[in-house]
Amino acid sequence: MRTERFSIDTSGRQVIDVTEHVLGFARESGGDGLLSVFVPHATAGLALMETGAGSEADLVEAIERLLPRDDRYRHRHGSEGHGADHLIPAFVSSSLVLPVLDGDVVLGTWQRVVVLDTNRENNARSLVVSFLSD
Repeated sequence: MRTERFSIDTSGRQVIDVTEHVLGFARESGGDGLLSVFVPHATAGLALMETGAGSEADLVEAIERLLPRDDRYRHRHGSEGHGADHLIPAFVSSSLVLPVLDGDVVLGTWQRVVVLDTNRENNARSLVVSFLSD
């Protein structure tokens, strides 16, 4: 199994497209297999979605409706509403497993791999990508 860690700066963004990291890693790995993508953070998640057509803002708005940033949370360190950030991985998974055929990740036409990070208190994130060949 081959594994690599990528650093991601989420400054000023809540939805970060990491598809090129994932595709490049798969190309270097070559062959057929499974690609695991993981964000090792208690306040971030991964999603497959269309980007560039407003869906990023829609996702952030949906999460804000679901998990309002106020003082209702028992997890209260940090800024107001930071407790909501800690619930993100319960709704948006911390990992994805994607099929790879002949070095190419199998994605739908408009699918992109994105990190959702609503936590504005930490902009340094990691993405761990592993390839398991068949």
